[in-house]
Amino acid sequence: MDGGIQSLPKDLYERAIKDGVTRIFLAFSGGSDQGYLEVDLDHKNDAEAKDNSLASDIESWAEDAYEYSGAGDGSPYGDNITYDLVKNKVFTEEWFTQITKGGKHSENLVVGDGDGDEDEA
Repeated sequence: MDGGIQSLPKDLYERAIKDGVTRIFLAFSGGSDQGYLEVDLDHKNDAEAKDNSLASDIESWAEDAYEYSGAGDGSPYGDNITYDLVKNKVFTEEWFTQITKGGKHSENLVVGDGDGDEDEA
């Protein structure tokens, strides 16, 4: 995350508190030249959201505030940002995938003409 943690806008914070939100979770992912964002809201006592547009408005704000491009070499990666409205803290975590190669194996190359008659090269 290049620009660091962005301040949560006051109007979104107040709407979240009014709606009983305890945690705002932003899950950014990318790797193939396109960024994605998933927004998850936790509520007190697993209550239902009263403000149905809140998650959508947070998503719009976060897409503009973080400008997450998702550019990469095709290997998935991401950043998770958690705004904890109870502890008044923001937590960040980044993740990425890593290529792990197994053992090598080799066989003799076999060349055939397609009629079942094959010879080793």
